[in-house]
Amino acid sequence: MLILTSNGLSSDNLIKRMTEYCATLSKAVIVTTASVGYKENDCHIPQLIEELKSLGLSIDYFDFDFQSPEFLLNYDVIEIIGGNPFYLLKSMRKANCEVIMKKLIQEKIVVGISAGSIVMQKNINLIAQYSPELNEGINLIDFSGLGFSSIELLPHYSRFITKFERFEERAKEYEIANNCKVIRIDDGQAVIVNSNDYLII
Repeated sequence: MLILTSNGLSSDNLIKRMTEYCATLSKAVIVTTASVGYKENDCHIPQLIEELKSLGLSIDYFDFDFQSPEFLLNYDVIEIIGGNPFYLLKSMRKANCEVIMKKLIQEKIVVGISAGSIVMQKNINLIAQYSPELNEGINLIDFSGLGFSSIELLPHYSRFITKFERFEERAKEYEIANNCKVIRIDDGQAVIVNSNDYLII
């Protein structure tokens, strides 16, 4: 199962849904790769731990920069936190994680948060349009995503609409230019992806 969130399991609706999914599960792992320079010390970690513990899950950490993707097979819930999507995508590719990630999505619960959601898409072109500076020093050339979701997601919508100039207008222009639909979600929302279908919570 693939669950793409804006800022984690941060609403009662999401926790309620996850409680149903996690009734018989016990182990979660937080993937910290995208949080460049912070990793396990990322300021969002305490809240993510609280959310996962409320589901009765024990918690470990994982980093694609230093660990083998096969290690993730030991867990029931894999939560990939946000940060820099360019860095995360480059690290995940370098780790050759695609086969393992496909297996995890089929057999476990994979939760993406912000950048962790974006890299699951077919590409990260939309985010590259808004925040090209995030690619400085990373120099990612191929913006193809991991391709586990056919949808294109724009997280933190209400929060970012005042941060970026012409935020909504640029999203609409992108949809027209690429003949696609961008799903805008706010913090506290998520998209549950099932093959080519999806459900917004």
